[in-house]
Amino acid sequence: MDKDLLLNMFYAAPELWYVIGAVVFLLLCSLLFLVLLFLKLKQKNYFLRRDRERYAETLYASHDGYFAFIYPDEKVNDPRKYITERCSRRLAVILGLEQGVKSNFDDVLKNFYKDDAKKILKYVGLLKEEGVAFEDYFLLKFSDKYIRLEGVRINGADGNIYCDMIWFRDVSFATNRIKTLEKEKNEIERKFLLQQDLLNNLPFAVWLRDEKLNISYFNKKFAEFIPDKNYNTIIEEHIEITGTSGESISRNLAAKAHKSKKASKSNTGVVINGSRTAMEVYETPFYPEQNLEKTYSTGCLIDINELDALKRDLKQHQNAQLEILQALGTAFAVFDQHMNLHFNNQAFTTLWRLDTNWLNEKQSYLSFLDCLRDNRLLPEVPDYKAYKLEEQKKFSQIIEPLSDLMHLPNGKTIRRMRAPYPMGGVVFAFEDISDRLATTSAYNALISVQNDILSGLFEGILIFGSNGRLNFYNDAYIKLWNGKKEFLAEDPSFDEVLDSQQSFFTDKDDWDNVRKGIKANILSMTAKTITLKRAKISDLLLSVKNLSDGSLLMVYKKID
Repeated sequence: MDKDLLLNMFYAAPELWYVIGAVVFLLLCSLLFLVLLFLKLKQKNYFLRRDRERYAETLYASHDGYFAFIYPDEKVNDPRKYITERCSRRLAVILGLEQGVKSNFDDVLKNFYKDDAKKILKYVGLLKEEGVAFEDYFLLKFSDKYIRLEGVRINGADGNIYCDMIWFRDVSFATNRIKTLEKEKNEIERKFLLQQDLLNNLPFAVWLRDEKLNISYFNKKFAEFIPDKNYNTIIEEHIEITGTSGESISRNLAAKAHKSKKASKSNTGVVINGSRTAMEVYETPFYPEQNLEKTYSTGCLIDINELDALKRDLKQHQNAQLEILQALGTAFAVFDQHMNLHFNNQAFTTLWRLDTNWLNEKQSYLSFLDCLRDNRLLPEVPDYKAYKLEEQKKFSQIIEPLSDLMHLPNGKTIRRMRAPYPMGGVVFAFEDISDRLATTSAYNALISVQNDILSGLFEGILIFGSNGRLNFYNDAYIKLWNGKKEFLAEDPSFDEVLDSQQSFFTDKDDWDNVRKGIKANILSMTAKTITLKRAKISDLLLSVKNLSDGSLLMVYKKID
């Protein structure tokens, strides 16, 4: 069809062509609209799929596992018959399900104990039938895991039921942590109760003050001093134990302790049952919870009535003892814990030739030593400073009585006794034993001379002490009786010495009778001499004499 023909057709029926053009235009617009609508729906579908995948991955990424009972989208008479089940990957991991996401609800229940499984089924039944949500905790059968189950129903905006979901959360860590904390809490409570029992059973009042000097805690004994007020009232109204003057017994003392950062104490009087009782109150500051910005203090109130009485009695006994020491002839002196002279008697002043006025100035022990040295009344020592330092050191180390001798340059010998003094310090006793030593030396010399004389005699000599043991024998006795020095040196008894002489008598079979006869004659108060007939050896004449000290002297002499 050429161009001219087309033009002729157009001019012949122009209205027809306008209609055809309009139709074609409408078709093109409709096609374009459909294309745009298709693209829009496709885009919407894309976003729906993407959101669905996002929500699915979000559920998969959750730390909680779930098991869903999904209802059908179509409207049916009984939608519960067409419910589908879905197990999440996380739930399969938590319970260790062999079938993974293909596991059904029976597989899930197998991981719980029988009674727990029944309980879960009851929960799920109520959820499906009535939409009742639930939450509970269960222990898995094959592990120590604690699982929290939470059942919820999910409905759409139009009221349709989408699904019933049961969320599973592993709460083992939290449960175990709670158990641990619960155990720790119980232990702390137990210790707290023990500490309360400790404080409440103390026989004296104890309290705690805060940084404002207000009492924030006290024990049962404290409350006994304020019987008309309960615990909360005492704390809230800042009620304190008051003394006989009506003022707090320890608030000012606590302020002093807080300021000085040192423990403080004082004596006070408290009225108990209408009578005044002597008390000693303490306040000890400390930093609570190691917080150096705050200062608290603990206080206590101790009954010292008995202690005061004991102190008075002790003082009386002490004064009585000092009066006794004052009257004795032995020199006594007491130096206190500071090494200062506390007491001395007249014998002490006389022995050391000390000036009374000088002693009244409460001289120290070291000054006393210096004074003795100046008067040449101390033993000569090569290093006086070392001697003085040693005396000072020993002063604080004396815990039991000690005794030593002091040999003075003037020839005198002083026995020194040192003992701890009950009130602190050391008590000294000095005794001049020069005459006693001289007498003892002279006595020992006399005994030595007598022993030499007896040892030189030709007669055999035995001396038995008052205890019946041999005290002395000489060489002549050993020769007469063939005695053994080892035996005689062990101080044998009278009977043992007689038995050692048995071999010198013929009638050995009748030794007991012979022995009794000899012993009877020797111990007889009337017998003076006895003749001892020995076998194949010279006979002996035995003379017996009782000495003034109770000893028995026996003298053996040969009969020619």
